[in-house]
Amino acid sequence: MRLIINGGKKLNGRIAVNGSKNCCLPLISAALLTGQHVTITNVPGIDDVKSITELINSLGVLCHFSNNTFEIYPGQITQNKLDRTMSRKMRASILLTAPVLARTGEVFFPHPGGCVIGERPIDIFLDGYQKFGAAAYKEGDDYAIRAKKLKAGEYFFNNVSVTATESLIMLATLAQGRTTLINAACEPEVVEMANFLNQCGAKITGAGTPFVTIDGISSYDTMKTVIYRNIPDRIEAGSFILMAVATGSEITVANCVPEHLQSLLTVLDRMQVGYEKQAGAVKILNGSVPSAVSVKTHEYPGFPTDLQSPLIVALTQAKGLSIVQETVFEGRMFWTEDLKRMGAEIMVLDTFRVSVQGPSKLRGHELESPDIRAGMAYVIAGLAAKGTTTVHGINLIDRGYERIENRLSEIGADVVRIN
Repeated sequence: MRLIINGGKKLNGRIAVNGSKNCCLPLISAALLTGQHVTITNVPGIDDVKSITELINSLGVLCHFSNNTFEIYPGQITQNKLDRTMSRKMRASILLTAPVLARTGEVFFPHPGGCVIGERPIDIFLDGYQKFGAAAYKEGDDYAIRAKKLKAGEYFFNNVSVTATESLIMLATLAQGRTTLINAACEPEVVEMANFLNQCGAKITGAGTPFVTIDGISSYDTMKTVIYRNIPDRIEAGSFILMAVATGSEITVANCVPEHLQSLLTVLDRMQVGYEKQAGAVKILNGSVPSAVSVKTHEYPGFPTDLQSPLIVALTQAKGLSIVQETVFEGRMFWTEDLKRMGAEIMVLDTFRVSVQGPSKLRGHELESPDIRAGMAYVIAGLAAKGTTTVHGINLIDRGYERIENRLSEIGADVVRIN
């Protein structure tokens, strides 16, 4: 499948942000802990949600997803081995290992898949599980984790990790005693998962800070049935905001949480991009050529690594020399070679840094999407470029952005999907 984009046009209007990909996947995983009927609303219709639904079904758990609503009835987990093919479709499959281990006492899984964006080891998960009294083994190409009884304790994250923080919070919820996590990730998605589990009956405090405390509950069957609404996707919101900057368009990005976008809005201030913060929305104003900036990605509340690629596209239209440094994942800059073929003046300084000299006149090109976020960056570049851009491999974009061509068409983009 591919997208055909006829770019160089100003966009205008209102585009609504869908529910968060990076929040709904841990919410869905955490629902496995409860043993109760759970409903999660505002879930995006993306491929990763469809994949995790299939994966949970393969564990013998009844769940289904339709009309942006996910429902699960996890009374029993009859299988504790994660399907190899399904697990390798997405990195988030590893989130299921904690609830399956906590509920059944053991879990078997392959190395998770997902986007190829540098080293993404799972040692931090294995080490964390062992701190709770589990034994970890490598059996062929798979991993086996066994724990007759989970023990609470203190765990320090040598590196800040969102998925590892979420996994250990889930595990600690059913471990006996008090667990303290130190140097935990502070992302809004972590806060939401903790809020969800607390509504189900868990006892979690400190989420959103580097110090999280979890008092384990006696049994999963004491947890409650809940209906929970997923938060808006801050990465999708940021992608749309940077799309407006790259195309010089006036767009209102609706159904977002401006407070979750503060690091991006601070960068826009430095770029001298005009915008208005509204209730649940950010409006980008069509003003003068933006200014160059230097930006370093960082864990929340720093600038998100997942917005690095859309930012670089926007900086090709900024006046002056910009430097972007990636501090979270190694090797996440090489996609920029395709931007150079479109006419951007970009130099890869090393595996972590690029320089961008702007403004540049981008030209349409044929591109192959390497991952979710770089794929969306290619779409933004195609919208900003003169001529026709073809983006192949849009199945990767579909993992993070629902019906992207339809939504962009509604604000004036000339983009079609070819199957």
